[in-house]
Amino acid sequence: MSNKFCVTLTYGKTDTDRATVAFVVANAAVASDKETVMFLMTDAVHLSQQGFADDVHEEGFSPLGELMASFVNAGGEIWTCSPCFKKRKLDEGKLIDGAKIVGGAKLVEFLSDGSPSISY
Repeated sequence: MSNKFCVTLTYGKTDTDRATVAFVVANAAVASDKETVMFLMTDAVHLSQQGFADDVHEEGFSPLGELMASFVNAGGEIWTCSPCFKKRKLDEGKLIDGAKIVGGAKLVEFLSDGSPSISY
């Protein structure tokens, strides 16, 4: 069994419920001692920007910004799709802690040894 886990997220503020639940699952994976990556693509790349998630709080869950910070503090990595980031003309200087911009090849490499993956 792989010691890795990947959560792919395509939603940001367009579906805050999915974005929140994705980070809840990612936190569960990293808390289970899995090398966990959150891969942000399409609309979700906005979450990589400082302050973007600050006003997102789905009822019954911790605020999204707190979930994201907890994930990174527990050792999770936030990978941001490079072409998606560039298409939206976002600012590399405003990346949140723990986020880095990567290409698809990096994700393929991570998944190539049988890592489980879930998408939101």
